[in-house]
Amino acid sequence: MIDTAFVSYVTVMSITPGPNNLLLAASGVNFGLRRSVPMMLGITLGCVVQCALMTSMLAILLSWMNVVRLPMAVVGCTYLFWLSWKIYRSGTPKEGEKQQPMNMVGGALFQAINPKAWLMATNVAILFTPPDGNMLHHTLLICVGFALINLPCILVWVVMGDRLRQALRVEWKLKLFNTIMGGMMALTALWLLVGEVRHALN
Repeated sequence: MIDTAFVSYVTVMSITPGPNNLLLAASGVNFGLRRSVPMMLGITLGCVVQCALMTSMLAILLSWMNVVRLPMAVVGCTYLFWLSWKIYRSGTPKEGEKQQPMNMVGGALFQAINPKAWLMATNVAILFTPPDGNMLHHTLLICVGFALINLPCILVWVVMGDRLRQALRVEWKLKLFNTIMGGMMALTALWLLVGEVRHALN
């Protein structure tokens, strides 16, 4: 059901720091707003697909997720650690060097191993799926609502990065920013991984 609680939940989960938003802010700084738009659209698309899967196949997916939850979290967090390293190592492009942000397909596929995105999609399915009614209609409504809320929230992070871009033209400032963003990504991955291990041990 799309109501105030749904809007509030998706807004908070979409706009708070997490792997997607840290990547988007770093992309905004390093590549600007325009070149980061495909990745941003891909992230929203990936999240919408997750919501569609979770709301349309809730019971099957929840039992399946219990089996693969920890291995998937380990794979996802390992990838986040690798992304942290890539962000930390990135700097101003050298002469003739052509760097590219993540494209739309990459942004969408990244959601498959993003623990926060799976948590968000699962909670949306559990909290906002009615026990009866037209499931297809409800799933479409949830996905459209999610996309309309998620996209402006993650846009904030790209715009923030894009605005910082001018201030970070100096090599040492950009390096400091990328170090902080890479560190935050690594801490996020560690926090998510520890949470998943604790959940598996309980």
